[in-house]
Amino acid sequence: MRSSVIFRILLSSNSTTKYPVLPQCYRFYSNNIPKDPNPKPKRYKYPEFYDPYGPRPPPSEKILQLATRITSLSPEELLQLGPALQQRLKHLRLQKVSSDGFGAGLQASSAPEKMEEKKVEKTAFDVKLEKFDAAAKIKVIKEVRTFTNLGLKEAKDLVEKVPVTLKQGVTKEEATGIIEKIKAAGGVAVME
Repeated sequence: MRSSVIFRILLSSNSTTKYPVLPQCYRFYSNNIPKDPNPKPKRYKYPEFYDPYGPRPPPSEKILQLATRITSLSPEELLQLGPALQQRLKHLRLQKVSSDGFGAGLQASSAPEKMEEKKVEKTAFDVKLEKFDAAAKIKVIKEVRTFTNLGLKEAKDLVEKVPVTLKQGVTKEEATGIIEKIKAAGGVAVME
């Protein structure tokens, strides 16, 4: 409220200037300085087309003559122009892309001797519990708990769902060891 009173006093006392002269402390505040009532918008002249590289000088007479000579060439001569320029400018020759792997399905049916089938050795095996003796159920549950890290209830539920996969993605040596332990406990397990 106090600043508005000071502002009114300054406006009334200094009527000869267009804008009032404000004390030093009020000059930094933009809301106290009156603005032009009719600001004119800035008009920009846009080019007819956009050129990202900016204005360029017009082509020289030599370039214009060359362009007219190129356009007057026959179609056979135009086909020779590209390789001639490539050789003259020492550009690398383009290599053809090999298409050996693209039609492998079609080639396999027509020429099976070309496609050598390699047998892939299986490295990860699954151990599956097929069956167990009813008298040896507790021993089998204890063995299942040792290599699956399950609790007693979870191991019992797993064994009762026979046939069930006990362990997946193990090596051949580990799978044979598990099968032997289950066989010694009274169960039958297989490796898949």
